[in-house]
Amino acid sequence: QCSECSARKTLFFLLCNSGNLPVNAVKNVSTPHIRLATVNDIDAIFVIRTSVKENHLSREQLTRMGITHGAISELIRSSPCVWIAQVGENLAGFSMADINEGSVFAMFLLPEFEGLGIGRLLMEKVEETLFRHHSAIWLETGRKSRAHGFYQRLGWQVTRELEEGDVRMEKSRPEVNS
Repeated sequence: QCSECSARKTLFFLLCNSGNLPVNAVKNVSTPHIRLATVNDIDAIFVIRTSVKENHLSREQLTRMGITHGAISELIRSSPCVWIAQVGENLAGFSMADINEGSVFAMFLLPEFEGLGIGRLLMEKVEETLFRHHSAIWLETGRKSRAHGFYQRLGWQVTRELEEGDVRMEKSRPEVNS
């Protein structure tokens, strides 16, 4: 089965179920696989992004922010900076990096895939890529969000308080023992 067919099937499945899959239906499907996104994943990326519990944005809000099908397509085609977490045939989450800025731009999971270690795998991939280009990397998140605690557990440190309750967090490249 081709990856385009698989992505379409996954998107159809997600749309038909409106993100309300029974948790038991996905917990033991298979081992998560992290891969680079393709333009065929863009519709599923929007389904995932608009299905989150926290920091929810509608498709219209994303469009007003300049986050469009075309913008994500350009990101995917310009550099390896968007990753997909795939569990069996399900697209469970994604992450995006701004390699030039050294930042994690996005990391989102479908709610039914939370707590399975998939977010950690996505962050490992994005951090590995960013640390190839930068000695310190950063992201912004809400201080009171669940994501804030998640990033702290991964070793991220708050470096600045921002407006509207957000914080800037940074992480330094791990030292390599010789």
